[in-house]
Amino acid sequence: MRTAFLMTALTVLLVLVGDYFGGARGMMMMLIISLAMNLFSYWNSDKLVLAQYNAKQVDEKSAPALYKMVQRLAERGNLPMPKVYIIDSPVPNAFATGRNPEHAAVAVTTALANALDKDEIEGVLAHELSHVKHGDILIGTIAASMAGIITTLSHWGMFFGGGDRDRNSSSAIVGLAMMILAPLAAGIIQMAVSRSREYMADKSGGELSGNPDALADALLKIESYAKNRTMPGATENTAHMFIICPFSAKDMQQLFSTHPSTADRVARLRAQAKAMRSSGGAK
Repeated sequence: MRTAFLMTALTVLLVLVGDYFGGARGMMMMLIISLAMNLFSYWNSDKLVLAQYNAKQVDEKSAPALYKMVQRLAERGNLPMPKVYIIDSPVPNAFATGRNPEHAAVAVTTALANALDKDEIEGVLAHELSHVKHGDILIGTIAASMAGIITTLSHWGMFFGGGDRDRNSSSAIVGLAMMILAPLAAGIIQMAVSRSREYMADKSGGELSGNPDALADALLKIESYAKNRTMPGATENTAHMFIICPFSAKDMQQLFSTHPSTADRVARLRAQAKAMRSSGGAK
């Protein structure tokens, strides 16, 4: 239902943009484009995101420690084994993608292994597999793909006039507003998709790994790197997919926050760990 709502909302937005720039003909053209985009996004959005970051698939032979860790957590969570990818990046981070658990993928950066210890990496992977289990990956991945297309289409607006409407100064101002509001609307939808789901994935990830403290430590370490350096190739359209926003503190000033406060997430995980230790369920 959430995915259908997102697709419908973005379709309406595209049709309105088409109406402004091309009247009835523009509306029909954008409706056709949006329908094609919805179908393409459903089947291929995960591939687009992985390709954007030059992610390389690995297996038990090429990355045995990482692969076996994902395999063990997937079995513990009663999930199909996802595909495992590595992104060559000096900034530690991770995300999950795919349209369902049977077609899921988990991607981590090469820097993650250097910055985090074994328990912390396991906590990160458990968090991402929790997104898979809760069905977050479909809507998150489609949001990334569709928002990217909307942003591109809105930028194209500068090359077109107001269609059948008068091309006067007022039209130019409205056109500029449309170019700003289209990506802004996509960003607001991303925020609604992402923020509340991170808390749930943290909690479920702590349960899956059995060590919420390790996940909390991982979040703090990843954020310490992210504050000082933006992940190469990161875009506003995919920021919500990562476990920690991939933009530096300086660059984040220009963006809406796609994630809850790390301090708040850590506090919740510490409380979860304390409760699990009291019941004998934590490591």
